[in-house]
Amino acid sequence: MVARMNATSDTRPDGERGDTAASAPGSVPVLVAALYDEAPASLRQRLLNHLLRPLGPLALVAVAAGAFARLLPPGRWSNVQVQLDDVWAIRPEQVLDLAQYVEQKAPEMLWRLPEILATSPVVLSTLSGALLLMALRARRASAAAPRRVADR
Repeated sequence: MVARMNATSDTRPDGERGDTAASAPGSVPVLVAALYDEAPASLRQRLLNHLLRPLGPLALVAVAAGAFARLLPPGRWSNVQVQLDDVWAIRPEQVLDLAQYVEQKAPEMLWRLPEILATSPVVLSTLSGALLLMALRARRASAAAPRRVADR
């Protein structure tokens, strides 16, 4: 799964093909999508509910070519709640788009993923789970490093 996602590239407006930084092999969104692909349904549901938390109704319709639009609640908007049946209709590629959006809009939501993963020790033993935790730790450490230098 990770290899397949890493092999994809985007097409720039000038027609040239190029890889985006967000789809680089060690990027957090790619690892989130790979983990989603391997996760049991209950963890998929928790991952989606967590990642969808910062999205409003317009983003639900726009992200992943509208894949999450069907999750909009009827009537007044409160927040979206993914049901267990919904996880089978959502593909890892759509989760990749969602994770890329969340990485830009609310990166702190990605930093909280270890709390969700901790509820499933089996997932932590998978390659995707371990790589995701390592990538999140590295990202958090690199984000904290400039603050430590500035404090001197």
